[in-house]
Amino acid sequence: MGIDGQQNEADYSVRRRFVLLVLLFAMSILIIRAVDLQVMDRQFLQRRAEAQYIREVPVSSYRGMILDRHGEPLAISTPVQSVGMDPRQFHAEPSQRLKLAKLLGLSPARIDRLANRKGGRRFGYLKRRINPALAEKVTALQLEGVYCKSEYRRYYPAGEVTAHLVGFTNVDDAGQEGLELAYDEWLSGKPGAKRVIRDGARRIIEDVENVRSPTAGRNLTLSIDQRLQYLAYRELKAAVRKHKARTGSLVMLDARNGEILAMVNQPSFNPNRRRNLTGRYYRNRAVVDVFEPGSTMKPFSVACALDAGTFGPNAFIDTNPGRLRIGKNLVRDMHNYGVLNIAHILQKSSNVGVSKIALSLPAKRFWGCYNRLGFGQSAGVGFPGEASGKLLDYQNMRPFAQATLSFGYGLSGSALQLARAYSALADDGVMHSVSLLRRDEDDAEQRVMSAKTAVDVRRMLERVVSRQGTAFAANVAGYRVAGKTGTVKKTGRRGYSSNRYIALFAGIAPATRPAVVIVVVIDEPSVGGYYGGQVAAPVFSRVMSGTLRLLGIAPDREDSMPLLVVHEGRAAS
Repeated sequence: MGIDGQQNEADYSVRRRFVLLVLLFAMSILIIRAVDLQVMDRQFLQRRAEAQYIREVPVSSYRGMILDRHGEPLAISTPVQSVGMDPRQFHAEPSQRLKLAKLLGLSPARIDRLANRKGGRRFGYLKRRINPALAEKVTALQLEGVYCKSEYRRYYPAGEVTAHLVGFTNVDDAGQEGLELAYDEWLSGKPGAKRVIRDGARRIIEDVENVRSPTAGRNLTLSIDQRLQYLAYRELKAAVRKHKARTGSLVMLDARNGEILAMVNQPSFNPNRRRNLTGRYYRNRAVVDVFEPGSTMKPFSVACALDAGTFGPNAFIDTNPGRLRIGKNLVRDMHNYGVLNIAHILQKSSNVGVSKIALSLPAKRFWGCYNRLGFGQSAGVGFPGEASGKLLDYQNMRPFAQATLSFGYGLSGSALQLARAYSALADDGVMHSVSLLRRDEDDAEQRVMSAKTAVDVRRMLERVVSRQGTAFAANVAGYRVAGKTGTVKKTGRRGYSSNRYIALFAGIAPATRPAVVIVVVIDEPSVGGYYGGQVAAPVFSRVMSGTLRLLGIAPDREDSMPLLVVHEGRAAS
């Protein structure tokens, strides 16, 4: 071997040693790092591994129940399952897709459309709120990327009987209408969270730990009595069908504290099945719709005059010749009733008589009476869309406008507002605030007329329900009833219609010790008459009769007691 060979061999030896040193150094670094990760900081690898299969998922909270005054459920949440899909991981044979579609009642094309939405989307619902048994069948298919999620579904045991009042929630359990919307924050709980282990198909196979427990929503106890609600619903529905009316509403109040015991409307809907329904079916007309109350306002015109002292309860008024000219306008009665006392004016529902009573008062005082009774302002029950109605300001009130206000034209209000005003006549001059929530007493009650005035007017209204009055059909066996009919012409594009009416009755019973106030509104009856005494008064009679017996209210009139017969009197000088 020459010198050159020896030199080359020396160079190779140096290179080998250098490479070995580099490899040894690299191996040492790797060993040190491995020891650091597996011995000194092994939690790092554990966290990285866990991140691949441990996830934090939300836990649905339970929405509070809505209950009637006796604890009967009107809205309750039940556990259900929802089927979801991860398009990135979804894989299924055509036969499996067909089985899945058949189970969920979907078309295979819909499943394909959702599966093909790859662009960053990690989740999509196939079917919401299915029963657990069906969810188990879906899980048994063991499809990659398809999994079930626990949720709650709102159920309404009373169905359409309480639909307008209770309302409903959407698919995410958020209130959309009625009390579900008004008290959504109160009823809604706070969702929790938990860590779970998922498999490659993102199915939950094990719970690891509870991160945050869900907080259930609070229950809401209403003033509604479900027994009375059903009774009112049944009778109102029968009347709307019998008279082929457009709509109907009924409000029932506790005369002693303003609690709403029943509130129903027609037509109604089933909140458990709302497919293909439009918004007009959801309207709680008793609260959100307004109308001119017509002759049901006459008792308040009389009360204003009695309280002001311009007339006494035994005064007589000459209504001859059955009409009254006010400026260029004319107020008419159906007949020439001649000389009437004030009780007769209500009994015969004389427009001329009540107009003369109203015009005896200054406009400001007359307006103040109506204003104190709550007209032109919201009843404050807290229901979504609650109407305020309209009441003309006294500064713009001309004599004819004042006269028409006395018999219920030129102002508007809801059935609830009218019932609240009648609570003042029922509770000896004290008007109650109204409430849909159960309460022991009314802290916001206010006196709007003297007790004597309220009692006097109530006695006069008993004559309206006599054989000679306009509302004999409102009688309730065994009980004395005070009430007033109303038959209102509806307005159209060209003024008041000649063939479209609203039939009304507002009544109180027992008249001697009032316990219940009921207002019945039937809109556009087209068969069997249209007067309030023909259409609305019989509904009042049937509902009030059942209500007084269900509540155990003692009768205040013997069945053998003759109904009032009123004799005509002479005009005072």
